[in-house]
Amino acid sequence: MSTEKLCKILKEQVNDLKSKNVSKGTELIITGVKPAGSKNGPRYYVKGFGEKEFLKMNSNSYLGMSLRKEIIEAEEKAAKKFGVGPGSVRFISGTYITHIELEEKLAKFHKKESAMIFSAAYVTSMSIIVPLTTKDTILVSDELNHNCIINAIRLSRPLDKSIYKHNNMSDLEVQIKSFIGKGKRLLVITDGIFSMRGDNAPLLEFVNICQKYENEFDEGIITIVDDSHGVGAFGKTGRGTEEYTNTKVDLIIGTLGKAFGVNGGYVVGPDAILKYFRETSPMYIYSNPITTSESAAALKALEILDSPEGLNILEHLRKLTKKFREGLVNIGFETLPGEHPVVPLMVRDTDKTSDIVRHLKENGILATGLNYPVVPKGDEEIRFQISADHTIDDIDFALSVLKSYKMSEKK
Repeated sequence: MSTEKLCKILKEQVNDLKSKNVSKGTELIITGVKPAGSKNGPRYYVKGFGEKEFLKMNSNSYLGMSLRKEIIEAEEKAAKKFGVGPGSVRFISGTYITHIELEEKLAKFHKKESAMIFSAAYVTSMSIIVPLTTKDTILVSDELNHNCIINAIRLSRPLDKSIYKHNNMSDLEVQIKSFIGKGKRLLVITDGIFSMRGDNAPLLEFVNICQKYENEFDEGIITIVDDSHGVGAFGKTGRGTEEYTNTKVDLIIGTLGKAFGVNGGYVVGPDAILKYFRETSPMYIYSNPITTSESAAALKALEILDSPEGLNILEHLRKLTKKFREGLVNIGFETLPGEHPVVPLMVRDTDKTSDIVRHLKENGILATGLNYPVVPKGDEEIRFQISADHTIDDIDFALSVLKSYKMSEKK
């Protein structure tokens, strides 16, 4: 059969995305990494730019774990022992000892009964929200929740659903009250850290409101938090938004691919619920797990984080984040308050956002511009992500480049 007709339609759709300025475009390709020096963090080489060095300020690797020697060694050791892939799904000889050790360590780290690893955090959200949703389940979600939650809600086909205004706990309460008497089970879902802005959900109020109406639903209210950007990078000991807000939720979705610097996703929570997921989550049952070497690397990252050295890394990260955020304000840029290493530079203009990103790239800095309609008109921004493998000199360098842009505006 010919695909000529289909290709024509799809090309038109891609061109439409380009015309609306929402296409992802050509991917930037990293060709090499220059190790950190005495004053500078690592630098990256990009295809098409020769030997030009770039400071990466758009990475999710908040703790700089992916380049640490001991984590690389842990991954190599496990690969030599078990091979590079598990070779099958978990319940058909695809479960290795490193998978079990990692799940046990994640449960202990979060002080939950049980943990369960998946191939990615995106997959985790899809694989727990859908099985928890019955024909008598209602879903309530923050309006700025990640795409994985949005798509999980679409796939789950609940009895009903609603979206509450971002971090607006009064609106959340109104939404919950409106469903009393209309469903047996309520799933209330939020990001812990919102990846575009770096702000956190007010989990203490969130949980208190849910507990207030718990008995109004026959099967209760289940609180679910996707804290992929929070775990490892937020809270005094890196335990995420739960720790920062001093509260507990029912289920936490996390990732091994951001602060831990490896790959994969996971969920922690009550043992009975996770045993149910092992029997019902299709992306767990029918997909291979992460590799044994990835599990070993994640175990080593957890070990480092949950140690005095980890506390020093987190303190260094907070220091850099504070310096960069204050530096933006001192130069005359707008940012949003917060402590998370996602630091948004609020530009509020599409053309100017693109112009600043271009200026940064010309001067050896990689940062992500977020323009309308990816974000609402007037919320255009540049998302900077601070990493623990940055240095004070790196932050000073980035601020100097931004200052030079500010000075050029005045000419």
